Amino acid sequence: MADPFTTPRDAALAALQSGARLSRKAGSFLGQIVVDDTAMTPKQADWLAMILDRADLPPLAVEATHE
Repeated sequence: MADPFTTPRDAALAALQSGARLSRKAGSFLGQIVVDDTAMTPKQADWLAMILDRADLPPLAVEATHE
């Protein structure tokens, strides 16, 4: 398995570029993560983890979820 993503921004960019089928809401959420460096809430971190899993991408490093 590939190494975990070290930043939410890197994870979101990878998900957007993965070719995975995303809803408009998920795409908007990922775009927000790319441009906004505000720390994610636990609910947002869970949603990002779900998107990464569905796209068969590595997870986000635990330390990166609470920047």
